[in-house]
Amino acid sequence: MKRRGFIKRTFRWGAGFGLLVGLYSWQIEPFWLRFVQIKMPLKNLPDALVGKTLMQISDVHIGNAFDYQYIIESFQEAQKLNPDFVVYTGDYVTYENDEQIVQLKEVLQYVVKGTLGTVGILGNHDYGIDFVEEPVAKIITECLEDVGVTMLRNDAVEIHGLNFLGMDDFWGSNFYPLKATEQYKPEMANITLCHNPDVCDLPVWNNFEGWILSGHTHGGQVKPPFLPAPLLPVKNKNYDAGIKKLDEGRTLYINSALGCLRQVRLNVRPEITLFELTKEV
Repeated sequence: MKRRGFIKRTFRWGAGFGLLVGLYSWQIEPFWLRFVQIKMPLKNLPDALVGKTLMQISDVHIGNAFDYQYIIESFQEAQKLNPDFVVYTGDYVTYENDEQIVQLKEVLQYVVKGTLGTVGILGNHDYGIDFVEEPVAKIITECLEDVGVTMLRNDAVEIHGLNFLGMDDFWGSNFYPLKATEQYKPEMANITLCHNPDVCDLPVWNNFEGWILSGHTHGGQVKPPFLPAPLLPVKNKNYDAGIKKLDEGRTLYINSALGCLRQVRLNVRPEITLFELTKEV
């Protein structure tokens, strides 16, 4: 009887703990935003930009999978930091139909913009169903541009001494990265926006040196303690989240996403990243 009672108590404790973890991963962590602060040393950074801030927001995934009022509130919190530059690295929606365009326009009323410049690229979900609907990508691009975001589709733009290169998504229907990297300027400070970090392993970089800002992985969204994330939508499983030192003078940062495809997170809190620009020593 004592053994049977022990088993029952253990089962009840385990079930209760599992329920608490489930509730936490469903109702708490997906909305527990953190601001990650990192120094970004850049070669050829102008003196006037030393100490300026660059904010990265990625994978907001506006749609019906979770309450996007949280995204609006997160944007409002981010605005209080008054960033100098803001970059968006794709996946603005989880596209099902044109309802997500209406939802996106509602959220973009609160868009976070930099005092010096705001730049964005597209992610795979911004190409609609099966990532091949160019009209959807065009509409989303126009929505962002209408609120003051400079959208780069395999292109580059110089803003106050920074050269931003922006690629369309690796899985999308308009992936022509060489159009962006051919605009690399080695005499300037360069930052590339590239939604899917797997592109870092392709021979498309044209001797690029600088930082590459990505998203896409969400850090796996669910990561058991002391173990790697079991589900990562990339070929290179080293590309999970955070800083990755690459060869040939490149540094990759993978943002863990502000939103989520499904409302569940465990040990991978949503993030907005705030970089402090410094000179590379």
